[in-house]
This record gives sequence, structure tokens and C-alpha cells, in this order.
Amino acid sequence: MTHVPGTSIAPDLARIEQLAHEAIISLPEPYRLAATQIRLRIEDFPPDDILEAMDLHDPFELTGLYEGTPLTEKSVMDQQVQPDTIWLFRRPILDEWAERGNVSLAELVNHVLVHELAHHFGWSDDDIAAIDPWWE
Repeated sequence: MTHVPGTSIAPDLARIEQLAHEAIISLPEPYRLAATQIRLRIEDFPPDDILEAMDLHDPFELTGLYEGTPLTEKSVMDQQVQPDTIWLFRRPILDEWAERGNVSLAELVNHVLVHELAHHFGWSDDDIAAIDPWWE
């Protein structure tokens, strides 16, 4: 099939969310079940308050973000104020996907998601590499 300019539609937020859920389903146990307890938020770009808090000036710099307290730092005495959340940012992900040109969108979403899950679970680089063979 020949590409006709102006006829391609970029994957939407729902597609990125679907790929993220597929990535979670593919995780090894015991992480799979635990990862389903983390809230997913898929947005086009990071909100301004997140960019400001991270001192970022370009919203394309951030493909994903973990918000919460890592399991390695939680206590049964902690009062949970908000659910642990993983944000995935569609436009920066799509830009990176286009720039790389050598990975599928599913692979990139999986990679970003695993990186954010690593913050939640407290994984080392070796742990991440065992789950995401594409880990750099």
C-alpha cells in the first residue's frame, strides 16, 4: 500500500492506552497483578504543573511519569492520599517513535511503561532488563 500524504491518522489516546494494557498483561507474575492496581493516565502532553515541578520547558521531553510512593518506601502506616499513577504522554511517545523509526509503537509504549513501573516496584537496571530486553 502506498502512503498518500494527509491520509494517515496518528494513533489516538485510546490506542496508546490499549497498548499499555497489553504491556501490563504481558508482564511476568507477580508484577502483572500488582501493575493492574496502578492507575493509568494517557494524555497528549504533560500538564503544565508537572512540567513546572520537573523544571522542564519542552513538553516533548517527557514520555511518561510515575506519580506515587515506590513500594520499597511504603509503610502499612501510610495514609494513601491518591492512587499510584503512571502517566503516558501520547505526542512525545509518537515523536520518539517517528524519530527512532526502528521499533514498533507497541515496543516503545511497553518500554516507557516498564521504565515507569520500575519506579513503582523499585527495580534495578538488571530487573528492568530481565523484563524489557530493549532496556538501554
